[in-house]
Amino acid sequence: MIAASAAVLWFGPLTSEESRDLGAAILRFDQRLRGDENGGHSGDAITARIRVLDVEGMPKTLAKREIELAAQFPDRLRLEAEVEGNGYRVGRDGDTVWISVPHQDLAIEGSNEVPRFVSDPDSVAPVRLPAFENPVPRWQLALLPAVFRVEPVIGEKRSYQARPRSFMARLIGIPEDLEIELTTDGAGGLAAVGARAAGKRIKLGFESFGWVRGADADGLEWGLPLAEGQKPERVALSHLEKFANVLIDNLNAKIPTLPPLDGSQRVVATHGKGRLEMIDGTRVLFLKGTPEEMGEQHGTLLRNEVRDLIDRIVYGVGVGSSFEKGRWFFGEIEEAQGRLEPFIDERYLREMDAIAEAAGLHPQEVRLANFFPELFHCSGFALHGAATVDGKLYHGRVLDYLRGLGLEQNAVVMIMQPDEGNAWVNVSYAGFIGSVTAMNEKQVAMGEMGGRGEGNWDGKPMAQLMREVMEKADTLDQAVEIMRAGPRTCEYYYVISDAKSHRAVGLKTTPEIFETVWSGESHPQLERPVKDTVLMSAGDRYETLVDRVEANFGKFDADSARVLMDPPVCMNSNIQSVLFAPDTLDFWVANADSENVASETRYTHYNLRALLESVDDTELTAR
Repeated sequence: MIAASAAVLWFGPLTSEESRDLGAAILRFDQRLRGDENGGHSGDAITARIRVLDVEGMPKTLAKREIELAAQFPDRLRLEAEVEGNGYRVGRDGDTVWISVPHQDLAIEGSNEVPRFVSDPDSVAPVRLPAFENPVPRWQLALLPAVFRVEPVIGEKRSYQARPRSFMARLIGIPEDLEIELTTDGAGGLAAVGARAAGKRIKLGFESFGWVRGADADGLEWGLPLAEGQKPERVALSHLEKFANVLIDNLNAKIPTLPPLDGSQRVVATHGKGRLEMIDGTRVLFLKGTPEEMGEQHGTLLRNEVRDLIDRIVYGVGVGSSFEKGRWFFGEIEEAQGRLEPFIDERYLREMDAIAEAAGLHPQEVRLANFFPELFHCSGFALHGAATVDGKLYHGRVLDYLRGLGLEQNAVVMIMQPDEGNAWVNVSYAGFIGSVTAMNEKQVAMGEMGGRGEGNWDGKPMAQLMREVMEKADTLDQAVEIMRAGPRTCEYYYVISDAKSHRAVGLKTTPEIFETVWSGESHPQLERPVKDTVLMSAGDRYETLVDRVEANFGKFDADSARVLMDPPVCMNSNIQSVLFAPDTLDFWVANADSENVASETRYTHYNLRALLESVDDTELTAR
């Protein structure tokens, strides 16, 4: 404290009465939290009920949320919040972390003794939980009166507004535009706190705030609350840690809007026969060879993107879904894996494992990410013949799925040249070797739409089945027979087209049902057929799609066909929109950014034939 006092004297001329009063209040607050710093739980505990009063530049879902909080340094925490009428509880007591979702009868307890993956008992990954602490040393807190200009808020006796002095902000590395609002309750507690910087703002109101003496804090409820007869499910603590980290990262995730097209193209890196290019600001990944070679190229050239996608989808969306479904995600997806893997081409499994090894991941992480679509259950169309201005075939695909949760920033166009089967383009995401949007060199294009039937996992995963079509089907009829043979999982809808025959078909499939809707045919779910088209969507989106096609029938070209995918045919969850022109092997791809759905962003044009011809048959040297 001697150093702190000396610092205050040195910077005394920079302070004011208000800044010194506020600084003293912060030091008293910090003292109660830290206690005597001799270990144990000697500091006082905080109990509070907090309401998010306002947010700016942050997810609007945070606004008006209420949180009940209890915390005691160094390792006790309890949070309770209500979301859409349902309560959620999260807590920590020492080395134990727990989550309770009463309305789902879900009680989870993280443990360092539980393996990450059931199939690998040795996959235990202990986590060392950090202690809660004020990251700002006490001597630096003492300098706050000199760092900030503090002004009282007129009309409120104990309210203050603080802004950093520019040179001090630069010196200690805080934003120069930082603004802090603080209201105390006059009894050592808080009434409201607000902060604004870099276009983001949050304001918290403390509807209640209190202290519990350290000696009495053991009487607070720190452990996992259980209903009578309820037993907690013990899970890997490392999975809960990753979920928390991803949740925080997603709050700050920002996907920039693509600039105008400029025709730029450059090689970023090479590995073996594969390479990564940037074409008009978008990733294009060239993969070639055996499953092991393609997997190694993929995991090496997109290492960071693969790891990011695994974190966001498996540990973010996957673990997060547990609290909505009332079932632990890893238990569910590993059950699905056990039933799906017997039907998967072992070549695909080898490719997944090679990606994992190259990217420094556990094989299970990549495999489970590739099975992910089977747990979470869009629009598509094909126009040809009289419907188009030139008689060419145009095949559109709208992907409405999990916008804002980690797929868009890892989007990539993959040019696939396996050592067995057709070459094809996979409009996909880093680490994902199956397909939901694709066209092959034989002019066959395909897209899917998810339905219901989750849990029907005794068959080939949808994404791997689509890949099989791309690599094995030279014609539309062959594609239909591969789909018919299956075996299939869940309920899915597909549009498949073939420029050679200028035909297209829609499929409705489950493990037991296989129905075809050829161009111009009606179906009980598609009651407005249009000549020389297959139009698949649902509800009002289907009606809008049909209206648009009828209004422009006979006039469609590539430009006007892309407009068909604009809202409301696409939903607010639209992360990918693609138009294929299989006659010429041209295709256009749009991906969502932080501000816009995919169909309202920039489309990038590619040509599969030109991309394949650009691949050098000689082995490329890695940089």
